Amino acid sequence: MRRDVFQAIADPTRREIIHLLADRSLSLNMVAEHFDVSRPAISKHVKILTECGLVIIRQQGRERHCQADLRQLKEVSEWVEHYRKFWNHKLDALEAFLTEDGKKKKKRSK
Repeated sequence: MRRDVFQAIADPTRREIIHLLADRSLSLNMVAEHFDVSRPAISKHVKILTECGLVIIRQQGRERHCQADLRQLKEVSEWVEHYRKFWNHKLDALEAFLTEDGKKKKKRSK
């Protein structure tokens, strides 16, 4: 099953794994050492991150090394940007309304 990036970042453990791997490649064991959950649980999280394209696994000898591929986060960034523009527009309109309303109240009180 192909998962999407939004499913991957919905979980705080997976977000922390992405954060750990953003700057460096780590073995699966090294990733697991950063968490208070079992190694199999971390393996499942890494599998989900791999399925959505946020983590690449490379076999190096007997160890599997994980590396972040953050290009998939562009989809999230674009989605957030759309709503940032929407809310900025709405908040700017509210500010204009409140400013105009305040001016009207000042005129009436004089």
